[in-house]
Amino acid sequence: MNIKFTILGCGSSMGVPRADGFWGNCNPLEKKNNRTRCSALISSKNCTILLDTSPDLRSQLLREKVKNVDKVFYSHGHADQTHGINDLRIFYLKNKKKIDVYTNLFTKKYLKKFFSYCFVDKKDYPAILNLKHLKKKLSFNNSENKITIKSIEVRHGRINCLAFIINDKCAYASDVNEIYKQDLKHFYKLKYFVVDCLRISPHPSHFHLKQVLTLIEIIKPKKTILTNLHSDLDYNYLLKILPKNVIPAYDGLSFYI
Repeated sequence: MNIKFTILGCGSSMGVPRADGFWGNCNPLEKKNNRTRCSALISSKNCTILLDTSPDLRSQLLREKVKNVDKVFYSHGHADQTHGINDLRIFYLKNKKKIDVYTNLFTKKYLKKFFSYCFVDKKDYPAILNLKHLKKKLSFNNSENKITIKSIEVRHGRINCLAFIINDKCAYASDVNEIYKQDLKHFYKLKYFVVDCLRISPHPSHFHLKQVLTLIEIIKPKKTILTNLHSDLDYNYLLKILPKNVIPAYDGLSFYI
């Protein structure tokens, strides 16, 4: 199977550097510290699936030379995961076809409330997105590759957020501070585990470094990639302190599932 996973952005909600130019502990001379907000891409020869639409989506798609988007999965309805939604419009205009969107009920309500123009036809502005029913497991087939996505609810502070497991090999959990015990079985012995690691100190809505390292001792993925990285976490500092099978993400990092 030739399915590629790309981390479009791995930065926390303000990105690195922040809009005011603040880099925190991150060395501005290290290109991998330049982090846009979290989104990811699953792509095969005939199918391109977005995970979230960060506010930086346009620049991310340009950087990766993405020419089409077929489907979008939203993890949750926070600004840093949704506010690039308007950049999907060009793909509707190119293909004359609404883009299917999958998410939970909470996020559906958020999207319909704040981005109604994307879902409701208006004069001279047709709807560009089609909200679909989210099943626990969805499969998309084409002539060469099959992409299967499991959606697992995880805790993200005061709300539940979706983590996604692709072909039972790669999990993407960009915003999470707890995986519920009854769902841990879905995360055992993955090939890749891309997971939220906001900072070293604890946070009420995100995993911090010690929590992530404890979790991977339990679920034992072959490789863990830390994402949603705050300006506290310098790329090269993390490389020095992390176990060999754990690495910090950077924008554009990709691998094959």
